[in-house]
Amino acid sequence: MGSPRAEGTSEPEGEKGAKDPEFLSTLERGLRVLKAFDEEHPEMTLSEVAAKTALPPAVARRCLITLVELGYVGQHERKFLLRPAVLTIGSAFLASMQIEQVVLPPLQALRDQTGDSASLAVLAGTEILYVAHVSTDRRFRVAAGVGTRFPFHATSLGKALAAHLPEDERLALLSRAPFQRFTERTVTDRPALADRLHLIATRGYDSALDELDYGIVSVAVPIFGQEREGRKRVIASINCSTSTTRISQDELVRTRLPLLRTAAGEIEGSLRRWPTLEAALKP
Repeated sequence: MGSPRAEGTSEPEGEKGAKDPEFLSTLERGLRVLKAFDEEHPEMTLSEVAAKTALPPAVARRCLITLVELGYVGQHERKFLLRPAVLTIGSAFLASMQIEQVVLPPLQALRDQTGDSASLAVLAGTEILYVAHVSTDRRFRVAAGVGTRFPFHATSLGKALAAHLPEDERLALLSRAPFQRFTERTVTDRPALADRLHLIATRGYDSALDELDYGIVSVAVPIFGQEREGRKRVIASINCSTSTTRISQDELVRTRLPLLRTAAGEIEGSLRRWPTLEAALKP
């Protein structure tokens, strides 16, 4: 099975904004080229970049030349690859939004209390994007870290988020998501997933067993922002994730759910003191 991150791609960003006269299509294309490099494609030729980004070769070439000049992309023989300078883009977000002070302490407490990995993710198109992650020394075939993306429907983090979206946004998400099957337990039927999301919204959490990959069990709860206009808006989700050889799904939910809800409350309380971070995390 291939990497879910590589296969679970969202629709090209910028399509909605392309009708805005202020929208810079050149910038969108350059970012599309940067995002084309991943674990499965660490280096690519010009033709490979053009094919993966769906850009004309001449456009892909101009984007690559510009990114090389700026230091974000390097060239080795006929292939292009990312350079360390790209890390400055992501690190600026982590530093400016106080992620370490606001999010990491509750996640680290979860890890220390349970021995599980703990993560916070946001919705990005039809995928979830890991914003914070505290891992254990256990190794899974499907690794996660800050910046990792997975299709929302195959993760407890994604379904805990999607279930609490406003109805119109939830239905729109269900209508455009490519429901890739990763295991025999992955929910790929839209009506069945809609029913699952309704259940999650009712009980306030989701638990996934062998849905993204075999041997992984997790439980997740939503993170809400401050109440506005009589309702709270879901902005993220957090989870505990571990190996099925350590614990059963029922036991994981029973023992981790109270801890997750406590951690979620701590993060929501901290977000009230950091409204800029809350605004940045909103879907």
